[in-house]
Amino acid sequence: MDSASNVQIVPSSSDLSSPISESPWEYEVFLSFRGEDTRYTFTERLYEALVEKGVVTFKDDEELEIGKPISPELICAIKKSRIAVVVLSRNYASSTSCLQELVKIVERVEERRMKFFPIFYHVDPSNVRHQRETFADAFVEHDKRFKENIKEVRAWRDVLKKVANHSGYSLKDGSESMHIQTIVGKISRDLDGTLSGVDEDNLVGMDSRVEKMLAQAVFKRIRSQFQASSFLNNVRMEHEKHGLATLQQQLLIDMKLKSEKDKAYVCTGIDETIKRLRYKKVLLVLDDVDNIVQLKTLAGNHNWFGSGSRIIITTKHRQLLKIHGVQNVYMAEKLNECDALQLFCQEAFHKPHCEKGLLDLCEGFISYADGHPLALTVLGSSLLGKERKLWESAWDRLKEFPDKVIQNTLQISFDALGDTEKKLFLDIACFFNGEEKKRVADILEGSGCYPKIDMENLIDKSLITILERKLWIHDLLQRVGWEIIRCQSPQNPGERSRLWLCDDVFKVLMDNTGTASVEGMMLNSYPHQQECLKPEAFSMMTNLRLLRIYNVHLPLGLSYLSNELHLMEWYAYPLRSIPRGFQPVKLVELIMPRSRFEQLPMGFTNLKRLKLLDLSDSRNLILTPDFTGFPNLEKLILQGCTRLEKGAGVNQLNQGIHLDFLPFYLQLMSVSTLYN
Repeated sequence: MDSASNVQIVPSSSDLSSPISESPWEYEVFLSFRGEDTRYTFTERLYEALVEKGVVTFKDDEELEIGKPISPELICAIKKSRIAVVVLSRNYASSTSCLQELVKIVERVEERRMKFFPIFYHVDPSNVRHQRETFADAFVEHDKRFKENIKEVRAWRDVLKKVANHSGYSLKDGSESMHIQTIVGKISRDLDGTLSGVDEDNLVGMDSRVEKMLAQAVFKRIRSQFQASSFLNNVRMEHEKHGLATLQQQLLIDMKLKSEKDKAYVCTGIDETIKRLRYKKVLLVLDDVDNIVQLKTLAGNHNWFGSGSRIIITTKHRQLLKIHGVQNVYMAEKLNECDALQLFCQEAFHKPHCEKGLLDLCEGFISYADGHPLALTVLGSSLLGKERKLWESAWDRLKEFPDKVIQNTLQISFDALGDTEKKLFLDIACFFNGEEKKRVADILEGSGCYPKIDMENLIDKSLITILERKLWIHDLLQRVGWEIIRCQSPQNPGERSRLWLCDDVFKVLMDNTGTASVEGMMLNSYPHQQECLKPEAFSMMTNLRLLRIYNVHLPLGLSYLSNELHLMEWYAYPLRSIPRGFQPVKLVELIMPRSRFEQLPMGFTNLKRLKLLDLSDSRNLILTPDFTGFPNLEKLILQGCTRLEKGAGVNQLNQGIHLDFLPFYLQLMSVSTLYN
């Protein structure tokens, strides 16, 4: 529902009227409060004091009915605010909308996207923490009303505990005006301490567009506080085209230490820069730095500039900042859904909202861009003034082929990688996005890349990220990898290095068109029907390292599999044996659930690198493998192997190995000694 809101926009030379294109925040403070307690008293006076101080503040003036969810507009306002000020009054917890707001606020705080300032307004923090007195009464009612949604009630209790444990401001006695003055002073100092938009000096992200937008916003907003300022745009490109001397000249011109008329003369370089700027308080932005020489030449050390100077660097290479001794790094993040929609619509319609009849397509393009400003700008501008039929055609094409402008821009980072880094990036993009970092490193070790150092380099260059120990690539960067592979051989998938689409995989296997170029064949979805393959289906793929396949039939057997395999995932392998001469000694993971083996074939008996063995639901399996050939085995899965009996080598299994999925009777009979 639409809500009437008081939002005070403070006029400024920094031009805050376009927060989407320049700043990640639209509001400096979001006020959360219980309307019936403080709307027309404390909160109103606090709001007025903040506005008078020049703080851009969001205050919702619409009281929601009990039980109704908070509006998308309110959620959007929370996401677009830098600090949440929560006024915890006696009846705060009785409002479900307040509690829903608080959940969203705490989520943002824990994601480090927002700061938080609780005000305990005539309530004891311990009563909030332990839900006593009025807070206890409120939850008695919530427990009754939300019997079917007890998880949400538990979440409300948890956030109140977190809030109460957070340092804030407790207001009980004394003049409210004095309290408000103190609170506004604290908030104002906190905002000043974050440089009106960015917490740190150096911005790193998946593409320089995001960091540049933030840097531009900060530069415009605070440049008046400095004696001299310069924004050196596209340092990487200018260095390549014109050299560093040109950049030094521009720096001196911007700092008013050199005139445009002198531009034709050779710059005296670093010495002049040091001599002329070390007594000035300067603001310098170096945009899209990719070489340590650029940093040393344009911002060598702290002694180059006067006290109070501020240097902001945007780069995709975190390692450069480490080398240069930079301590504070801010990771630029993708746009949230609200900002993404506004930016896209501004480009596509020259207004901040979508035109009627195109919302479904807008959402598709925005989802494709996944918060990336470059993609949103390029896609939106390409659709300006076009009718729905052309939008539909553009969307159909985009699903098959990436936009060339986006592809070429993002591929610059890939092209700058070393050969082993490129190989790892493509493996992750095609096969391992979202997989555990350690597992991927184990599998790919010794396969033409150096996973440990190469992963760190990809992270430093903002091409991959690690979240909860898993590897992640932004959707657009993943599509860059896919397109690089497709372009290796647009017409013949069998000559590409990696295959993951069902149609491509089975075309190659059924037509026997695979070549030595194929290094990975890992289906990303389950095929709709069982396919019959010839014995020679894999014969030409001599360099195959990674294999994941299911739902195939081999009526005439199988004549060849590559000995280069590091990963073999074959679900419902239909034969009782493996090809003669197949000895994959490099295997790290052997995953063959529902196989028809009666015992593990001889080709699998000496796998010194093997860490995972999964033969679950192989109901024909009679004997456990000889584990003496698997000295590094870490996990064994034999769940559902109902005919399994103890075989040789069981007692040689490593202690501490994961045996959670052994048949229960086998654990009792022969494996319980492993736990002693």
